[in-house]
Amino acid sequence: MHSDELPAIYLDYIACLNQQDWGNLGRYVSQNVSHNGNVIGLSGYRAMLEGDFEAIPDLYFNVALLISQPPHIASRLQFNCTPVGMLFGLPVNGKPVKFEENVFYEFNGDGKIQTVWSIIDKSAIAEQI
Repeated sequence: MHSDELPAIYLDYIACLNQQDWGNLGRYVSQNVSHNGNVIGLSGYRAMLEGDFEAIPDLYFNVALLISQPPHIASRLQFNCTPVGMLFGLPVNGKPVKFEENVFYEFNGDGKIQTVWSIIDKSAIAEQI
């Protein structure tokens, strides 16, 4: 895969998330994807994302930084949202919050996300509630 192809695939994946187009998630994510060291598969990954949107109805993935070194993508995602209850174990309960996520992806030979390593700035959320 060429270095110019991977960012385009990734941005299409982010658009899929923002549109909650779960039927097309498999175009971007491998059937046996792992998240933070745990193989959760495509169905588990989808369930995780659906849960995120249930907890945060106005969730929107904003790509602030994108670095590509195939087969890897590094991205800094920014969020400005209003979770309805608990978020990452914190009682946000409808208060608007801003936070960031640093996430690394490894793509397989088919151009699908195989591995995800994610760190969310939970302390930024805690400081705002």
